[in-house]
Amino acid sequence: MKNINEIRNIFISYFIKKKHFLAKSSSLISNTKDLLFTNSGMNQFKFFFYNNNNIKYKKLVNCQRCLRVGGKYNDLNNIGFSNKHNTFFEMLGNFSFNDYFKEESIYMA
Repeated sequence: MKNINEIRNIFISYFIKKKHFLAKSSSLISNTKDLLFTNSGMNQFKFFFYNNNNIKYKKLVNCQRCLRVGGKYNDLNNIGFSNKHNTFFEMLGNFSFNDYFKEESIYMA
């Protein structure tokens, strides 16, 4: 059985071999005005989806620290009842900005 560090490293190493740039985890305190906390792995990249001209790297991989504390997808009422409902977690993600699309993403998965 693999521990969390091994799983994280396997995921990140796989996408680095696929020419993805490793992006650091952003702060848990969101850098946008519409969120108080970082609640998903793609928050730090959302402006790239709106403006593809400012992208340094076309392919990214990251392990983002996240905090889910309420709102539209409120998990607070389920915390403690199952292993699936946490408030603090890491989200592994791979991102493509006009480089590959669904077919390639499915193949890599």
